[in-house]
Amino acid sequence: MEPGGLEWLLVPMRQLVSWGAAGAMVFGGVVPYIPQYRDIRRTQNAEGFSTYVCLVLLVANILRILFWFGRRFESPLLWQSIIMIITMLLMLKLCTEIRVSNELNVKRRSFADFDLNYFWHWSKFTDYVQCVLTFTGVTGYITYLWLDSSLFVETLGFLAVFTEAMLGVPQLYRNYQNRSTEGMSIKMVLMWTSGDTFKTVYFILNQAPFQFSICGLLQVFVDIAILLQVYLYSQYPQKPVSHAAHPASTKAL
Repeated sequence: MEPGGLEWLLVPMRQLVSWGAAGAMVFGGVVPYIPQYRDIRRTQNAEGFSTYVCLVLLVANILRILFWFGRRFESPLLWQSIIMIITMLLMLKLCTEIRVSNELNVKRRSFADFDLNYFWHWSKFTDYVQCVLTFTGVTGYITYLWLDSSLFVETLGFLAVFTEAMLGVPQLYRNYQNRSTEGMSIKMVLMWTSGDTFKTVYFILNQAPFQFSICGLLQVFVDIAILLQVYLYSQYPQKPVSHAAHPASTKAL
């Protein structure tokens, strides 16, 4: 069969692969959080998961959406950010409800208190929503004023992907503090690593803005560091979770 005779088959196959890659980019980022979400709901214990992961991803994806207005990139990356924001809000809602229900200290902490000592440790999910909306409004207004500046737009894009590259750092630090990875879903981290590797290759092959590729590589390195923690801390007895005060008590996230 002549090479030209295969075109009728190769063209739709390429299109199918392209759609598959785009779908993986849009929804692949949220997959790692499914086992973590299920573990938290099952155990009613959110101690092993750092909600600062949610903060990092919310900031990164809000900035990425604003970057899109200044420099249009592929639609799958835009939709990925929208889906990720929704996912992180759901994770925050679950963790906040569980933490508050298990806390003995009933004093309410709110975003409106503007107390930096309790930043991101509020008592209601609505406080987190208020913070996210405030951040979006302020950064959106600044972006609107400086949208014509290419330097500002490129800096915004770098901040977006660099913040996302720091995604694993809160979890890395939480594990270091606890000297344990107990309560952290190893499946989540493995999915982070595979997803970030795929994402970085996708950035390079599709010639995404250079900030995406550089920070994607950094993100992979952080993932590998967390996996090394899993190995190192497995050599020692895991730190037990205290249940003395309450059957399912947890620390403030």
